[in-house]
Amino acid sequence: MRTINIHEAKTHLSRLVEGVAKGEPFIIAKAGKPMAKVVPLDPPKPVERLGFLEGAFSIPDDFDDMGSAEIERLFGVGE
Repeated sequence: MRTINIHEAKTHLSRLVEGVAKGEPFIIAKAGKPMAKVVPLDPPKPVERLGFLEGAFSIPDDFDDMGSAEIERLFGVGE
């Protein structure tokens, strides 16, 4: 793993971060003493959303007809 002095790290930070993203970690040193290790982050874990409410509720068999008599009454259908 490469060791880079702090001045060089400040000067070339963008390039160094691009390298880290490609899997090339490095150590930042101050006066030759290692101070920090720069490594890539773990990729975020995808969130599974499909089916997360499965079994939480049920739809009645007469769902499409629910309230139809009341709706017909309110709109005066069949009078």
